[in-house]
Amino acid sequence: MQYRFSERVAGMQSSVIRDMLKLAQGKDMLSFAGGLPDAKLFPVEAIREAAARVLTDRAAEALQYGPTEGDRQLREWLCAQAAAAGTGATPEETLLTTGSQQALDLAVRALTEPGDIVLVEDPTYLAALQLFGVYGLTVVPVASDADGPLPDEVKRLIQAKRPRLLYAVPTFGNPTGRTWSTERRRVIVQLCGAEGVPILEDDPYGALRFEDGEREPSLFTLAGSCKGSPVVYLGTFSKTIAPGLRTGWAMGDATVIRMMAKAKQASDLHSSALDQRIIVQLLADFPLVDYLRDVAREYGRRMDLMQRELASHRIEGLRWEEPRGGMFLWLTLPEALDAEALLRASLRQGVAFVPGAPFFAGVQERNTARLNFTGLDDERMVKGIGLFAEAINEFLARS
Repeated sequence: MQYRFSERVAGMQSSVIRDMLKLAQGKDMLSFAGGLPDAKLFPVEAIREAAARVLTDRAAEALQYGPTEGDRQLREWLCAQAAAAGTGATPEETLLTTGSQQALDLAVRALTEPGDIVLVEDPTYLAALQLFGVYGLTVVPVASDADGPLPDEVKRLIQAKRPRLLYAVPTFGNPTGRTWSTERRRVIVQLCGAEGVPILEDDPYGALRFEDGEREPSLFTLAGSCKGSPVVYLGTFSKTIAPGLRTGWAMGDATVIRMMAKAKQASDLHSSALDQRIIVQLLADFPLVDYLRDVAREYGRRMDLMQRELASHRIEGLRWEEPRGGMFLWLTLPEALDAEALLRASLRQGVAFVPGAPFFAGVQERNTARLNFTGLDDERMVKGIGLFAEAINEFLARS
């Protein structure tokens, strides 16, 4: 039979990088490529106990169909967290989703039409760029500095391009690990609010701050309240509890949340009621704040180790920005070095990483790379960085 496929899917380009990394999978591969939390740190016993209690006390409810909006008790817990951070939100302004990736998908479906323009940081989250492409959106990069997108540039592009929304990962971003300053956040929220441009704030990493101290307020918090807010906040338990529970959420103006819920109902009726009830039970019994502090400190320790190992090899022209949280270290390689070609050589050494070029919506910087520091223990990280440095030096010796 001859199948006819939609242009939006058939037109998606297969990633050469993804294909290479897929071929390289295996237990002997030293991988800095993933965006995965460390499974050894998952609160497995606490999740097991929470699941057992749910299946003992509330099995019928947890295994039955549920409301599209998701478990009300969990939505109330999320609203309490938002209130503690300074933003009033109600369960009606909250939608539970199958991870924050679905929340992003639903927000894009609710707020855009094919051909619309979306503004993004450059570089930005690769899966977001792919999603925008599926929906036929035109992606326009915004120039940034260390504090975030340049306000004058955002204003110029809004007036010149009339974008439908701005997509942002302002806290420990993927791939760069950068964090916007509080003042830059305030200016961008005020600007987009005045110009009527919604902001999708994607915040999967915000809880993974390496050291205690003052936290930058979310864009959502700076907007003040959900009603009429220019910000739709996207969150997830994937990085804070476990991605296999597939539970994320969106918060924003009730009219936006209702439209997202309509789109979700057509997609999957609702997310897993069982997973949501397990999380509710876990949050009642488990010291999540203390657990996340320990996880973040461990990730910070591994990031420090990665930086020390990279520095120890004294590679001329290799630079990076030190993140204060999250899961990634963003590298600028020596100028003449193409990261995709380096990946091929590195895979032969048994080391994987992600070249930076695909993360760019504008001009691709081919001498960039993203390294994940959460996935390997100390011994394997030291060995992997050594082999990675060896591959770089071999390239430089030939140039």
